[in-house]
Amino acid sequence: MSDKTFVLTVVTPQRRVFQEAVNMVIARTVDGDIGILPGHAPLVAPLEIGAATIKTPTGERKAALNGGFIEVNPDQVVLLTESAEMAEEIDVSRAEEAKNRALARLEKKQASIDHARAQAALQRAVIRLRVAGRED
Repeated sequence: MSDKTFVLTVVTPQRRVFQEAVNMVIARTVDGDIGILPGHAPLVAPLEIGAATIKTPTGERKAALNGGFIEVNPDQVVLLTESAEMAEEIDVSRAEEAKNRALARLEKKQASIDHARAQAALQRAVIRLRVAGRED
């Protein structure tokens, strides 16, 4: 690892999704997007549902993140999230179905529908589609 990279680990309760030396990571925190470069000051921040952009020595990768936390140390960054998928892992048809189900729930104006949960499901599906390269 050079002084121009740090180890990025993306981990969920089920598995380690990604672990490599990278040049930069951009992730969405509750306060907005944050870009991390090597040598960044230590930091812990909550993550929103969103995309992470990972810049490696060989190119750029994307991941869909479902909330969680980012922990930054000078030579290592950990994205600890409820669920995460790299762009190439995303099942686009499944994400489109999830988006359509969430939209259908939100269109119903019934009191029995948990609108916050449906809105979060919609947000997750839209992020997954964007990360997979399928804009909505």
